[in-house]
Amino acid sequence: MVKQTKFTTLLFILITIGIGIADAQEQTDRPMRPSIRVIDEATVTVKPDQAEISIGVITQAATAQAAAAQNAQKQDSVISELRKLLGAGADIKTISYSLNPNYRYPKDGGQPSIAGYNATNTVQVKTTNLSQVGSVIDLATNSGANNIQSLRFSLKDETAARNQALREASLKARAKAEAIASALGLKIQRVLHVEEAGSIIRPMLEMNAGFAGARAQQTPVESGSIDVRASITLTVEVAP
Repeated sequence: MVKQTKFTTLLFILITIGIGIADAQEQTDRPMRPSIRVIDEATVTVKPDQAEISIGVITQAATAQAAAAQNAQKQDSVISELRKLLGAGADIKTISYSLNPNYRYPKDGGQPSIAGYNATNTVQVKTTNLSQVGSVIDLATNSGANNIQSLRFSLKDETAARNQALREASLKARAKAEAIASALGLKIQRVLHVEEAGSIIRPMLEMNAGFAGARAQQTPVESGSIDVRASITLTVEVAP
């Protein structure tokens, strides 16, 4: 009974191997389908509808407690004034905080000593009222902020722009494939594969600068435009 079972198992394995070899041979003998592979992209330019401003307060003091206390007072004043301008529901959040010692290094190369402390508190402000961006910067600096780390314009929802870019990239890829096929005396039979290479959103304006004091006039800010780019890889089967 045991010998018969072993024989049956061995026979099954041999049959399976035989089928696998036959399939592999058939795939090898099968002619490859002629195809054309193209890559194309499209860019859609849209107006931003949101601004993100990083506003920081940097303070220095002889002790860590004093630097932190002064920083908290100034940043609290900045946030309070911003909420008056933007409303109680303003989108303001803390994105970084640090409290670090300042070291004094002796000329003779001895052990450094702590000369004081730096406290830095940075908040990010989002607003959909782009006409207020300059006012936000001026109000912040007038209220105690002394470091505007960045200003970035963006889209709240880039889905529509990305889909449009994908449609245009797909049409361009198809047209390119048809042009190649026509030049070679071929016709497109069907789409074999299509792949999205990813969408890239590029704000046209980014600012990175520090502001040390109040300004006599409102800070001019231009929102510019945003480029949303999509890339498509298309593979089509062709035949005479």
